[in-house]
Amino acid sequence: MAKKSELAEFVCANGFCPPIWMVQTLKQTAGRKDPVFSVALERENGYVTRYDLPIPAGMERELLVKILTERIVKFLLWSSGGWRILLSGPAALCRNIKKQYTLKGARHFDADFMQTVYGRKLVVEIVEPKALPKGTERQLRIENRTDGCRIGFDLGASDFKISAVKKGKVLFSGEFPWDPRNQKDPNYHFEKLNEGLKQAAAKLPRVDAIGGSTAGVVVDNRIRVASLFRAIPKARYAEAQNIFQRIQETWQVPVEVANDGDVTALAGQMSLGCKGILGVAMGSSEAVGYIDQNGCLTGRLSELAFAPVDLNPAAPTDEWSGDAGVGAMYFSQQAVNHLALAYGMKFPKAMPLPERLKVVQEKMAAGDETALKIFLKIGLYLGYTVPWYREFYDFDNLMILGRVTSGLGGLVILNNAKLILEDLFPEIAEQVNVFMPDEKARRVGQSVAAASIPELK
Repeated sequence: MAKKSELAEFVCANGFCPPIWMVQTLKQTAGRKDPVFSVALERENGYVTRYDLPIPAGMERELLVKILTERIVKFLLWSSGGWRILLSGPAALCRNIKKQYTLKGARHFDADFMQTVYGRKLVVEIVEPKALPKGTERQLRIENRTDGCRIGFDLGASDFKISAVKKGKVLFSGEFPWDPRNQKDPNYHFEKLNEGLKQAAAKLPRVDAIGGSTAGVVVDNRIRVASLFRAIPKARYAEAQNIFQRIQETWQVPVEVANDGDVTALAGQMSLGCKGILGVAMGSSEAVGYIDQNGCLTGRLSELAFAPVDLNPAAPTDEWSGDAGVGAMYFSQQAVNHLALAYGMKFPKAMPLPERLKVVQEKMAAGDETALKIFLKIGLYLGYTVPWYREFYDFDNLMILGRVTSGLGGLVILNNAKLILEDLFPEIAEQVNVFMPDEKARRVGQSVAAASIPELK
């Protein structure tokens, strides 16, 4: 077994240990007859996400390999979601993961969260390779969904936006203030949203479909976990989760809702005319959405704020999950704050993270070297993470956006990420377009994009 000193040697000089290096090393070293570590995650309606990694014989007991394979499972769990984890391959690796992913194990936060999302206990099974299912993803095709009279909504924490769209033309857009996080009665959420829908419907000759974008974890057209419902008592939480079913019963038209990350990627597709998009929004946390190469939504969780991007055991720790090296600490306001403090910047203790980000961005605009180092570092993180994300998502376009990418700092992030790719991952640099949306890409709003999601019957 590898010693801790060997792990330290693997960590890059800058303290960042990107897992893609080790994945590539294992793939290049393994022979045809070497064992394969395989994992398949099953989620709602029998959808399965699968990943296979060859392990050179004798390396299954190496500490680095144990760490990497556990991180792969964690990444898959938060990128795809699942209530059942099937493992096959070297026994030592599989047993290590099964031990950790229980309510009493090291990954108890993950097990408990997924149990909340899917309403059933997270199950981990070790099976023979032949018993491992193939991947089967949901594909909700979005192309050519400008037909008919549609309403789209986008639910936020302080307001929600609604648009009325007729044959692709926006006839009405409005913002409606609300306070969902402090309301204990789920009828409040339904009634407020329904009031907005009525105003949009008044601008249309009829309503053929309703599509939505919302913060939170959406599974099978239900919000499973969201801060929008945080004040609702547990005994009434199911009522809140069924808000979109109530909307469908009330309006008697198809209703389809996706998380806001996916709808951001969808808006990018509609504006730019391209498919295979991974959208990464760097805001208060990291929010991610995905449109596959067929132009379809897949229903994957894509909660990459909790997905690992760094193997360094001394990596910064996410306060909510208690885990180190996850995306929220590298691609968000939290990342800016962590790096600013590490580089010696001082802030008043009571200053919130959005204000700290603003201070760093102002320093960046003024030519401050420390601020430049912060955005260069985030760009470095992104450059190494693009090929890591591509291990689990099939995309040719990676769109970065969000408050952290505003101003000169966003350009520094983008350009440094591209330099890393061109220097160290030239093949991926040729295949993947990493970009920030311009005004053309921004013109399709979330609510307008959401209107195109449902398929007319």
